[in-house]
Amino acid sequence: MTLTLRYAARSDVGLVRSNNQDSAYAGPHLLAVADGMGGHAGGDVASRLAIAALAPLDRTEHGPEEALTDLEHTVERARQDLVRVSDADPELVGMGTTVTALLHTGTTLVMAHLGDSRAYLLRDGRLTQVTVDHTFVQHLVDTGRISPEEAEHHPQRNVVMRVLGDFDVDLTPDMSVREARAGDRWLLCSDGLSGFVSPEQITEVLTETAAPDEAADLLITLSMTAGSTDNITVVVADVVEDGDAPAAEGATAAPVEGATVPQVVGAAATGELPAVLQTPADDPADDPAPTEQGAADDPDDPEDDDTDDDARPARKRRPWITVLVVLVVLGGVGYGLWRAYGWTQEQYYVGVSDGEVAVFQGIPASAGPLTLSTPVELTGTPVSDLPDYWADRLDGSIRASSEAEARERADRLIAEAAPEPSPSPTPSASPSSSPSPSKSTSTAKPTKQPADADSKADGGSKG
Repeated sequence: MTLTLRYAARSDVGLVRSNNQDSAYAGPHLLAVADGMGGHAGGDVASRLAIAALAPLDRTEHGPEEALTDLEHTVERARQDLVRVSDADPELVGMGTTVTALLHTGTTLVMAHLGDSRAYLLRDGRLTQVTVDHTFVQHLVDTGRISPEEAEHHPQRNVVMRVLGDFDVDLTPDMSVREARAGDRWLLCSDGLSGFVSPEQITEVLTETAAPDEAADLLITLSMTAGSTDNITVVVADVVEDGDAPAAEGATAAPVEGATVPQVVGAAATGELPAVLQTPADDPADDPAPTEQGAADDPDDPEDDDTDDDARPARKRRPWITVLVVLVVLGGVGYGLWRAYGWTQEQYYVGVSDGEVAVFQGIPASAGPLTLSTPVELTGTPVSDLPDYWADRLDGSIRASSEAEARERADRLIAEAAPEPSPSPTPSASPSSSPSPSKSTSTAKPTKQPADADSKADGGSKG
């Protein structure tokens, strides 16, 4: 059985942005989405460079074993292209892009992933998010510091920790090999979709819409209806048996092998590559590790003429630019971490300090040597006085949005955990101590003990 892809790619600038910094590619053997960043000047260039580097992989020559290597080396080549272009144009310094790509070969799909664009798999009616976001908030979720529900509305949810950038730091993408099964439907998208349309809505669209192009159009519409503030890019692809795959609609490039045509959308479809890269692409399998300085000139080669306008110039070394970029990146990450730390200090919870029930400011976690919480009030109630069930609840799971609310929850827990007061025993005469019957009686009335008053006082303290 021969498997192939039936696909559609769509991209929209969205409701807020003035230009589209997303790019995408969909072809018989390759699916890819790139979400550019770096401001108006650089984001679209970065995503365009990533797609331009990946597009030549859309061919049949990949064997199952070499496809993984080819894809990983091509992502690295795209990073080298970003470095060289920003060196040639200082206005583009700091640009970067996410990359999520699927390379189809035989009965397998090889995936590369960097950033917060996503890949979803719909199999047997069940939608699964295949990729893991490379974001600060996802790190908090992975380490158990916040819940997935809290992550959806976290103020730093868009702080990306790993992207394909123009700095000389090798951030290896997540690489994986997955089974290609007839009947599967894949969705690759930028966060302009995943950040605004719920997984339940995505599942409904992918399940009930038969054609990939109709599903892609509907997902774009849903994202805009939800008020997406970002560019929106989706690629929908069905894995089908070879005889079931018609030609793709809306083609924007020449046919591939006469059967299907690739689709290029977003920034990659509207602009040209920078002049420094306008040379034929090499086979990544033939050049798996691009050198930092680029191709060296051969003085004995008569065809190597410095006046050739099409020649690919050697990369100029500008150490100060590299240092500046690294400082900018570190500053951005530091700012994101500072903002995230500020958010933690707006949270409160009930826990244990010095053996007492206490109110804490922060979250019950630490970041390296930094503890993210501080006790701000001791209630004076020893934890040892509480039943085990109530003491076990003091693990940081009792959260509050303010100190007053946390204090109220601590008081409520202490009150609920307090044992019921024992009723005061009713005085009764012991047979052994009863006086022997006598005709004479005392005229003095017994003094009433304040047992009832104490009992009421004990009952009032239950709270």
